[in-house]
Amino acid sequence: MKKRQGLRILMLLENNPYPQDSRVRKEANSLTEAGYAVTVICPRKAGQPRREVINGVSVSRFPAPTGGEGFIGYLWEYGFSMLAMLVLSWGVLLRGGFDTVHAHNPPDTLVVIGLFYKLLGKKFVFDHHDLSPELFAARFGREEGGTVIRVLRFFEKLSCKAADLVIVTNDSYKEIDMARGGVPGDRIVIVRNGPSEKFMKGHDPDPELARSASTILGYIGVTGYQDGIDYFIRALSHLVLDLNVTDVRAVIIGDGDALDSLKALTTELILDDYVWFAGWQEGDRLLELLSTADICVAPEPSNPYTNRSTMIKLMEYMSLGKPIVAFNLNEHRNTAQDAALYADPNDELDFARKIAYLIDNPANREELGQAGRKRIEEQLAWPHQARQLIDGYQTAIAKRKRNQV
Repeated sequence: MKKRQGLRILMLLENNPYPQDSRVRKEANSLTEAGYAVTVICPRKAGQPRREVINGVSVSRFPAPTGGEGFIGYLWEYGFSMLAMLVLSWGVLLRGGFDTVHAHNPPDTLVVIGLFYKLLGKKFVFDHHDLSPELFAARFGREEGGTVIRVLRFFEKLSCKAADLVIVTNDSYKEIDMARGGVPGDRIVIVRNGPSEKFMKGHDPDPELARSASTILGYIGVTGYQDGIDYFIRALSHLVLDLNVTDVRAVIIGDGDALDSLKALTTELILDDYVWFAGWQEGDRLLELLSTADICVAPEPSNPYTNRSTMIKLMEYMSLGKPIVAFNLNEHRNTAQDAALYADPNDELDFARKIAYLIDNPANREELGQAGRKRIEEQLAWPHQARQLIDGYQTAIAKRKRNQV
C-alpha cells in the first residue's frame, strides 16, 4: 500500500483503555499500516505503562479516574480525563507533533480539545461511536427535553460542525449527523464495526461448558443498564418456566456497572443454575466460550438509542457462524439481515419463543449461521471497513492538507 507521508494523527479515547477498545485498535492499526503516524491518548488499565508502542502505534496513558457514580460520576470522569488528555497532547505536540486530532466519542466534549488545535491549524476528525443524548436518556431514564440532553446535543452538533471528517458506524448515524449536525454527506464516511480476523478464525469449544447443557446460549458485551441483559434473563425465565425448556444454560461474557443487579435478578428468578456470568474475557478464552454457544443473543430493548445503533456483538456472532435471536430493531436488521430471528420489540416471552424455535430446529440454526458468516466475509469484515477509513482520510484530510501547502 502506498505510504501517506507526513500525516500524523492524534487519537483521543476516553471511555476505554488501548488496545482493549477493538474499534479504535483496528482503526489505529489500519492507519499505521497505510503509512500514517498514529498516537493514541487513553486511560491506563492496571498494569499498563504510561507510554509504549504497540504494532507501530504510540500510546500515551493517563490514570483512569475513580470514584463517583451516576451523573456526578460522569462529570468527574470526563472533566478529569479532558484535562489529562490536553496535558498529554502538549507532550505529543512537543515530541513529534501531529496534523489531525481524531476524537472517539463518547464524550462529545472532546471537541473542545479539537477546537483548540484547529486554532493552531490542525484538522479535526469526529469518530461518532455513540449517540450521546440518546445513550444518556437510555442509561439514566431522562426526558428527551431535559437540560443535560440539550447540552449533549449542543456538543454533538459542535463536534459535527467542527469536523473536517465525520466517521459513523451506520446509515442511521449518517442521517442524524446530516439532519441534526448539518454535515454535508461528502464529509461523512461509514466505517462499520467489522469483526477482527481472530473472530473469523474461530476456536475449539470449551468442553466443560458444552457438557453443562444440551443448548448453550451466548452473550458478549458490556453489562450496562442500557444493554438489555435484564430482558434476556427474564426471557430465560419464560423459556424455563413457561415453555418448559430446561436443558439450557446461558453464558454471559462481559462486565459493567449493572452486573451486580443482573446477578441479583438471576437469583430472584431462581435461575442461578441456568446462568453463568463469565466476566470480562479476552483472546483465546473469549473465543473458546463464544464458540461453544449454540445460539447467541442480542437483547437490547427498543429505544431511540438502540434502534439507531450498531452492536458489534452481532457481527462477532456472525463471524463465528452463530444463529442469533434479537429484538426487531432497525439497525439489528440492517446488520444481521438473514442471520437472525427477530422477536417483537421488548417482548420477553416472544424472545423466549424464538430461542425455543431455534433449539427445536437445528437445520434453521445452521442456515442462519451460514448466512451471517457469508455476509461478514463478503461485506462487513474489517478489511472492507479499513478501505472505507483510508479512503475517507485520503479524501477529506490528506488532500486538503496538500492543497494548503
